[in-house]
Amino acid sequence: MNEESTAVTHPFLDLAPLSAAHFASIEDRVARLLSTEQDVLITQGEALLPLEGAIRGAAGPGTTALNVITGPYGQTFGDWLRDCGATVYDLAVPFHSAVTAAQIEEAFAEHPEIDFVSLVHAEAATGNTNPVAEIGEVVRAHGALFYLDAVASIGAEPVLPDAWGVDLCVIGAQKAMGGPAGVSAVSVSERAWARMSANPHAPRRSYLSLLDWKERWIDTGRRVLLHAPAQLEMLALEACVVRIEEEGLDTVMSRHAAAAAATRAGALALGGGIEPYVYEDSAAAPVATTLRTPVGVDASAVVAGALATDPTLPLAAGGGALAKEMIRVNHYGPAASLDTVQSCLSALRTALAED
Repeated sequence: MNEESTAVTHPFLDLAPLSAAHFASIEDRVARLLSTEQDVLITQGEALLPLEGAIRGAAGPGTTALNVITGPYGQTFGDWLRDCGATVYDLAVPFHSAVTAAQIEEAFAEHPEIDFVSLVHAEAATGNTNPVAEIGEVVRAHGALFYLDAVASIGAEPVLPDAWGVDLCVIGAQKAMGGPAGVSAVSVSERAWARMSANPHAPRRSYLSLLDWKERWIDTGRRVLLHAPAQLEMLALEACVVRIEEEGLDTVMSRHAAAAAATRAGALALGGGIEPYVYEDSAAAPVATTLRTPVGVDASAVVAGALATDPTLPLAAGGGALAKEMIRVNHYGPAASLDTVQSCLSALRTALAED
């Protein structure tokens, strides 16, 4: 008598191997999303992997960096740059605003030796976004290498590394793209590859090494993967890019812009002293909206009260010292909808009334 198999099937298990050709085709899809002719490398980890790898690859002793701080990630980049041995000039602006191209130009005039600029496009944690197109013109005219964290902005607003002169553009799928957190990508210009190749301190034989991938993957025609890929994350990344293609990138960005505008307007309509944390509409990120509570109203308590009515709402208090004064409405990915915004505002109204 034949014994029946007791194996349990599951859609996440026992998948066919992900081929090098399939991996490369996903990279090509991401390149189209970015409208770039640069090399695009999908990295097998959360976006902090290429963010750190790109800095450590391109910066070292002898690098003079302008590090723009409009939120917590800018602070992290400055730490990495200093750890690499770079000379770093921080340009910090209030978290309720955006940096301007004129401020970048002033920094270049004061420190003409700057040859590397690091910038976060949109800071989901603080709700601001920076005018990268205008900044890119200034950076390009100066001749510095331009490093951009577009993890939160991709899918919510235009991200155009080629048109903007961005040499290292890092994206992640977990915000506006509505995809997985465990996989990310970076577009790399020829200038950036040259800088890394000339840097004796660039990581090699390391998970942080972008050069290893270039030499063993890109330069060999993307025929043999360096190691077993993160298969589930790769398939999920492909699925979220396909979903964006089918909906249309412009439509996806319009959803995010509409959600942000509705949140800012709705917050003012709530009354009680709640107001947008980022002062100017032009500096407000479409990926997430931050709100400021009035003096004496604990933002974390308001968020807790709102989530008590519906724990699935994309609401959070600000991080660290901002926890008592900032509410963040994370209207990104599938949550970039007017229905979600209305639900969040209704829950906040109830929580404020009970506070």
